[in-house]
Amino acid sequence: MSDVLPWWLIVPLAGLLGALIGSFLNVVVWRVPQGMSIVHPPSACPECGHRIAWHDNVPVVSWLLLRGRCRSCGARISVRYPLVEAGTAVAFALTAWGAYAPWYPAALLPVLLYWAAIGIALTLIDLEHHRLPNAIVLPSYVVTAVLLVLASVLTGDYGRLLTALIGAVALFAFYWILARSYPGGMGFGDVKLAGSLGMLLGWLGWGALIVGGFSAFVLGGVVGLALMVGGRASRKTRIPFGPFMLLGAAVGVFAGNAIADLYLTITGIS
Repeated sequence: MSDVLPWWLIVPLAGLLGALIGSFLNVVVWRVPQGMSIVHPPSACPECGHRIAWHDNVPVVSWLLLRGRCRSCGARISVRYPLVEAGTAVAFALTAWGAYAPWYPAALLPVLLYWAAIGIALTLIDLEHHRLPNAIVLPSYVVTAVLLVLASVLTGDYGRLLTALIGAVALFAFYWILARSYPGGMGFGDVKLAGSLGMLLGWLGWGALIVGGFSAFVLGGVVGLALMVGGRASRKTRIPFGPFMLLGAAVGVFAGNAIADLYLTITGIS
């Protein structure tokens, strides 16, 4: 990608795109759990029903200019809206910046931007509603597969498609076994998400797959322990696991192969 556009141009452009996508994700996070359409009706104030004009829907800027209130009725607009927009902008910018580092080939950028977007949506929904909607998770199989095929075509590395398939099946099967063994501790939404994440991580290699899958449990364990020590949770408290799966996958994408190589070197296996 550096041969096409310089980093100082593509990274800000990705951030701008992320801010726009973040504005749309606010709609997704609000409507999908309620079974509502994400395209109709147009965005409106939940208090007075006044349709939001385009100039009041500019990511982050409009919220600041309106001082966090509806122009029509003065109702407060949650700070979550600009935070999601800004957070998505940062996530997209960092992902684009990674295209200039050795973490992954630039051809993988489209699928990683896609996962940055739905990862934020799924995290917010799972934290609030304790569910991972099929409306987001199931289409991710098709979108991820198509974008990974595109990445293989651009790189000429078709062997990665086989490891992607193996990764999808392996991680899906592993989570399915966990869900069957501990019905109260693992939901089937996690199982379905695992297959799609396994496809992405498998394309990157065995190190990314293993580290990405294992990191979810490490991160979940650390946070769970911290919550119990702080008196915010008990051993019976159900903590959404989807966010840890997504964060663990990010570790696998950006550092999985490097961590695996380091482990093999330290243990003398390679």
